[in-house]
Amino acid sequence: MGARQRGAAAAIAAAAISLALIPQVSAEISQKDGVRVKVSGSMSPSRLPREGAAPIAVSVAGHISATKQGALPRLARISIEVNRNGRFDAKGIPLCRMGKINPSTTNEALAVCRRSLIGEGQFSANVKIPEQSPFPSLGKVLAFNGKLRGRPAIFAHIYGTKPVPTSYVLPFSVSTQGKGAYGTTLEASLPQVTGEWGYVTGFSLSLGPKVLSAGCPAPKGFEKAAFPLARTTFAFEGGLALSSTLNRSCQVR
Repeated sequence: MGARQRGAAAAIAAAAISLALIPQVSAEISQKDGVRVKVSGSMSPSRLPREGAAPIAVSVAGHISATKQGALPRLARISIEVNRNGRFDAKGIPLCRMGKINPSTTNEALAVCRRSLIGEGQFSANVKIPEQSPFPSLGKVLAFNGKLRGRPAIFAHIYGTKPVPTSYVLPFSVSTQGKGAYGTTLEASLPQVTGEWGYVTGFSLSLGPKVLSAGCPAPKGFEKAAFPLARTTFAFEGGLALSSTLNRSCQVR
């Protein structure tokens, strides 16, 4: 084997090892103007077909904190973009009407829309005025399949009991017309009142195999591939926006 061939073989071997070592639950941190956002995520299973797609579950979580003294700015928008090799398809899953679960407890929402349940998560906030805040300080999130103004949507039902029982539905619009590396985008706008009664500190969402499927985009001759699983953007009042990209790997099944 010539020197050039040996170099190429060594490069391929090094690439394969690096792909194998990419952690599946590592976090990305971005910060600016006194705001830090820590984003983590995972995909399961990581062994997927090279051709076609298999059901998967994807989880994304973001935690917001301050890097200096003073109140955090109001979180205005959350955007989650999923790699285009992942497919979102809610066909056949009943629609949940937002008016039926807003307001409601977790159990009441499940009683009405259990067949529409496609995921779950957690929510946290720093509440200043408990009696008037639209959000609980800590709440469970249930994700229901829905429609918003005639378009696909996910209704994130948030309910918590501290400091007082509070229920809220955060609607995420769903777009599957993305370009480039990302094919599906989930986006939600938070109400203006959050800045007056407190600020959001965390949000997580896991979508299950009922609506997601994917393949492993490894080229022929390779058994593993690295790819951007998701890109998140947390946009704040005043124009600040912090984005993070979660890179993950898969193995051909």
